[in-house]
Amino acid sequence: DLIESTMMEPFVKKYPDRYVEIGIAEQNLVTVASGLASEGRIPFTSSYAAFSPGRNWEQIRTTICLNEQPVKIVGSHAGVSVGPDGATHQMLEDIALMRVLPHMTVVVPCDMHEAKKATLVVAKHKQPAYLRLAREKTPVVTTEDSPFEFGKAQVWREGTDVTLIVAGPLAYEVLKAAEILAKDGIEAEVINSPWVKPLDDETILKSIKKTNCVVTIEEAQAAGGLGSAVSELITAKHAVPLERIGIQDVFGQSGTITELWNHYKLTEPYIVKAAQATMKRKTT
Repeated sequence: DLIESTMMEPFVKKYPDRYVEIGIAEQNLVTVASGLASEGRIPFTSSYAAFSPGRNWEQIRTTICLNEQPVKIVGSHAGVSVGPDGATHQMLEDIALMRVLPHMTVVVPCDMHEAKKATLVVAKHKQPAYLRLAREKTPVVTTEDSPFEFGKAQVWREGTDVTLIVAGPLAYEVLKAAEILAKDGIEAEVINSPWVKPLDDETILKSIKKTNCVVTIEEAQAAGGLGSAVSELITAKHAVPLERIGIQDVFGQSGTITELWNHYKLTEPYIVKAAQATMKRKTT
């Protein structure tokens, strides 16, 4: 019952016969979607991420993932940038929850262009998918023509000193940090990694073998998300110093997007400090 907040109203008006209003019943939302998928439909479910997957994870696991149904779960209003709604609505654990599910794809677009492209890509994907969206307006850092492929990260800026990997709307902060670092003679390689699962191992490994240190940046719990996925990769394939920028084992609180991003140390100055810190830990 959130079509205005989740911006589904235009779709509902254009395709009323393809919309099902479930109401405040997130567990039922995904089980109905799983049933529709079993009959050959490609359902998209939409709610606040705090409730889907926050409230219905078990139903997602059992009715969707276990049966490999191609349901697309859109978690809106994710991250601390939800703002005034506070801790109860600021979903920070969703990436961790969803990436551990077998058969589940997890995509975290950085801006409106990537969100549109991700929607079209996962619609054609034959497996379950989680699409994580923000609430507030955030900087647009890509274009309609920017490359976007399933499971592929993009190297936005080449560098040799440190690798910065970002998923989501903090991408602009990472690009600003790279500019600041360059003024100090530090060339950061910036990788946009909207696909947290499957992770683009090849692109990431190629970069870290060149820079030998890495910083991950995400607007989610640092534990279990993009940073953990990269940590698992480098531990197995090419161990290097790692710093993880994200929410550090606390809940959110009310505030503006700017206040909260700064309070939780997600912005450009803290990315610069993390890059400098991980470079000092390099052994080669």
